[in-house]
Amino acid sequence: MNAKAGALPDIDVEEFRKVVRTRRSIRRFKNEPVPDDVLADCLELATLAPNSSNLQPWEFYVVRTPELKTRLAEACLGQNAAKTAPVLIAIVARTDTWRNHARRAVEEWPEEKLPPIVEKYYRRIAPIHYNQGPLGLLGVAKKAAGYVVGLSRPVPRGPYSANEMKVWATKSTALAAENLMLALRAHGYDSCPMEGFDECRVKKLLKIPRKGLVTMVLAAGKRAENGVYNQQYRFDRAQLIHYL
Repeated sequence: MNAKAGALPDIDVEEFRKVVRTRRSIRRFKNEPVPDDVLADCLELATLAPNSSNLQPWEFYVVRTPELKTRLAEACLGQNAAKTAPVLIAIVARTDTWRNHARRAVEEWPEEKLPPIVEKYYRRIAPIHYNQGPLGLLGVAKKAAGYVVGLSRPVPRGPYSANEMKVWATKSTALAAENLMLALRAHGYDSCPMEGFDECRVKKLLKIPRKGLVTMVLAAGKRAENGVYNQQYRFDRAQLIHYL
């Protein structure tokens, strides 16, 4: 074990199982606020999610003021989850912060000595790997080079375009969203991740930067007695899990 990491705490898997199994998409919430300390803790746990190169390409827009929340609920197509939740959180993926975050990764390194391999990655490799260049031409060149080199050995395949950067950022942001939902459940609160919304209206309403991608709007609060609409079910695992 890495001595710097310290001793691992004992984990009760049954408690974790309860968190996962009782997390449901709640459609109606009680008119009770989520305490500030609970919300802050859940958001902090969200930011501890694994992410690509620790570039943390996410932002969270927490909406609690009644008027703004009402307008955001309208942009979420008037869903009951959005209308009844005391908190709405727009979870945004950013494709345009990687350069600044790569610089910060070096400047804010938490240990006394910055490993040379880390400095090399953030100062030299990342600026090439994530940069698509004017009109995406660098991405095209990297894709061609990757294809040629990949004929003889494994190579990273992308991101090679603006659209692939969107996928890249959204994958990490979705992991943070899951952390947030599980953290809320562990605190005794619930959530509903919503994909049904008018992204143009949401971005304008919350003043989200042009290149920000609203991955989801998360409703959060205490579930109402009629908050769960249907019994949970999943498809046969044998069809979806493959052991090789």
